[in-house]
Amino acid sequence: MELLKKWLGHPEEIYNLLRFKMGGYRVVTPRIDPDTLGGGLRTCYRYLNQTSRSFAAVIQALDGELRHAVCIFYLVLRALDTIEDDMTISLDVKVPMLHEFHSYLYQPEWKYTESKEKDRQVLEDFPTISMEFRNLSKVYQDVISDVCHKMGVGMAEFLEKKVDSQLEWDTYCHYVAGLVGIGLSRLFSASELEDPIVGQDTELANSMGLFLQKTNIIRDYLEDQLEGREFWPREVWSRYAKKLSDFAKPENIDMAVQCLNELITNALHHVPDVLTYLSRLKNQSVFNFCAIPQVMAIATLAACYNNKQVFRGVVKIRKGQAVTLMMDATSIQAVKAIMYQYVEEIYQKIPSTDPSSNKTQQIIASIRAVSLPGSTMASRHHYSPIYLSCAMLLAALSWQYLTTLSKATEEYVQAGEN
Repeated sequence: MELLKKWLGHPEEIYNLLRFKMGGYRVVTPRIDPDTLGGGLRTCYRYLNQTSRSFAAVIQALDGELRHAVCIFYLVLRALDTIEDDMTISLDVKVPMLHEFHSYLYQPEWKYTESKEKDRQVLEDFPTISMEFRNLSKVYQDVISDVCHKMGVGMAEFLEKKVDSQLEWDTYCHYVAGLVGIGLSRLFSASELEDPIVGQDTELANSMGLFLQKTNIIRDYLEDQLEGREFWPREVWSRYAKKLSDFAKPENIDMAVQCLNELITNALHHVPDVLTYLSRLKNQSVFNFCAIPQVMAIATLAACYNNKQVFRGVVKIRKGQAVTLMMDATSIQAVKAIMYQYVEEIYQKIPSTDPSSNKTQQIIASIRAVSLPGSTMASRHHYSPIYLSCAMLLAALSWQYLTTLSKATEEYVQAGEN
C-alpha cells in the first residue's frame, strides 16, 4: 500500500506512466529494426543494449547516420572505461593501454581477453566494434579517435591521485564527462543535423558533461565510499571533516549536509550554460537526447539538496517523475520551466544557517533570470479533473498491475538513476 500512497500523491505521474507504457515511449525513445542492420552493427547494438538500456533507447532515437556514430562512440568509450575500472590490471599495464587505446581503433585484430569487469565483452569483441568504427565516415572517426585519446590520457592522470582542489574536480569531470559532451557536440555538427557552432563551442559542451558528472558524484557519495572511491574535492570537504568517510557517521550529519549543499551549489553554476546550449539545438531527436539527462540531473539535485539520506542510502527520483520529465522535455521552453521548478524547490529548502546559503541564492537568481516560466510551466501540471480522477481510480483498483508496469518501464528511466 505504500507504493499506492506514493503514486496517489502524484496523480499526474500515474497518468504519464500509463501514457508512456501504452505507446508514449515511442515518441521519445523509438527503436530501430535490427533486421535493417548489417551483422557487425547488429552486434554493436546488442552490446549497447547489454551495457546500458537507457542509453540504448535514446541513441536509437537519433536521426540518420548519427545514431550509428553515437552508438560506436559510446561502445568505444565503454571499452576504455572498462580498462580504467578493472582493478586486476596492474598500473604498468593499464597506463600504457589508456594512452594508446585510441590507436587500437585502427588495429583490426586488437582485443583484450583478460578483463574481469562485467562489460568485458566490449573488449573481448573489440574487433567488431573497431571494424564498425572504420566503416564510419572519416569526419566521425576523427572526432571519436581524438576524444578517445584525450580521455585515455586524462584517465591515466587520475589513476594515482585523488581529486584535491575544485579546479581538479572540474578537470577530472572534464576528462570523464566533459569530453563526452564535446565529442557528441562535434558529432552533431558533423552530421549536419546541427549548426557548426554546436560543435565549436566547447565551453558550453563541457558544461553539459560537468553538470551530469557532478550530479552523479554528489548523489553517489555512499556507494563510492563503500567501493573505496573518492571523488568529492578535498578543498571543499576538508572544511567540514577530517576524512571524507566521516560524513557517513551519524554524529557528523549536520556538517555532511552543509558540504553536500556547497557541492550542489557548485554544480548549479552549469545550468545557465546548459540552457544556452539546448537553445541552439534544432533537430528534435538531438534535443531529446541532450535534454532528458539534464532535466533528470536537476531533479536529482533537488532531491539531494539538504537531504541527510544521501549519507544513509540511495536518493532516487520516482519512476513516474522520470517518465514525466522524459515526456515533457521536448522543447527549450519546457526545459526552462522544468529547471525553474526544481531550482525553486531547492530555494525553498535553503537553511538560513547554511554556510553556502548566499551563494545558493545567488546562482538560483541567475537561473531564474534565464528560465522565467511562461505558459509552458503552467501547462506542465495542468491535467483535467477527469483525467486525474480516472488515473486515481485506476491506481486504487489496480495498484498491483501498476507495480508490474513500473518495473517494465525501468529500462527507459535508468538515465535518471545512473
